[in-house]
Amino acid sequence: MKLGFIGTGKIASSIILGIFKSKLKVSQVYISSRNRNIAKKLSQKFKKIKIIKDNQEIINKASHVILSVTPEVGKKILPKLNFKNKKIISLISTIRINQLKQLCRSSSVAKAIPLPPIENRLGPIVICPANKAAKNIFKYLGEVVEVSNEKFSYRFWSAAALMATYYEMLNTTTNYLTTKGVNNTKATKYVGKLFLALTKDALLKQRSFKQLVVESQTPNGINMQVLKELKKGKFFNKLKKSLKNINKRLSK
Repeated sequence: MKLGFIGTGKIASSIILGIFKSKLKVSQVYISSRNRNIAKKLSQKFKKIKIIKDNQEIINKASHVILSVTPEVGKKILPKLNFKNKKIISLISTIRINQLKQLCRSSSVAKAIPLPPIENRLGPIVICPANKAAKNIFKYLGEVVEVSNEKFSYRFWSAAALMATYYEMLNTTTNYLTTKGVNNTKATKYVGKLFLALTKDALLKQRSFKQLVVESQTPNGINMQVLKELKKGKFFNKLKKSLKNINKRLSK
């Protein structure tokens, strides 16, 4: 398998790092020089990576082409390229599949929603529509979720928009501990391990999150107090509203 990346940003870099930690067999990975710093670091790290300046040459050499540019750049450059019979996987969030097919003049197009933890082969990867070529790559890098309806895929994407919010929760909790005299390294490790343990435990117990909310509280206990205070401040109502707003934005 020969992979070609049009665009070499953060998410493309994470995918490539994940690939070389996995058992996916690739003979060559061609990357663009658009982000020179990332491209240089990757090529120095892995012998199978080759930087190519010309996007058309990347397409010509690759068996699978992964689009990892911004929507604005994609609309500008894709019509100028000849994808021939290549398998195309798009990471571009706001260009719909039908439009991608028109821009690329190809019917062999799927969209994927990987997240930065893919670098460590963690997390879900939404693929829309179900696509054998995309699945055969991403199944080595995390949990594949195939979705046939594009509108449904945007709902998953809305949930993915919580990354920064999640990290801010960790950051706020860690900062609070340090203001109370806890060593920053210990506070960071504790908070990270705490949230990781909660997530793993939830998945292993195979019970609904709603059930776990109830089980994690004792009458007048500290968990109940925090939850009540956050609900009183309409924290979760605001969270739902933000998810709805993201879904509207992506569905335009």
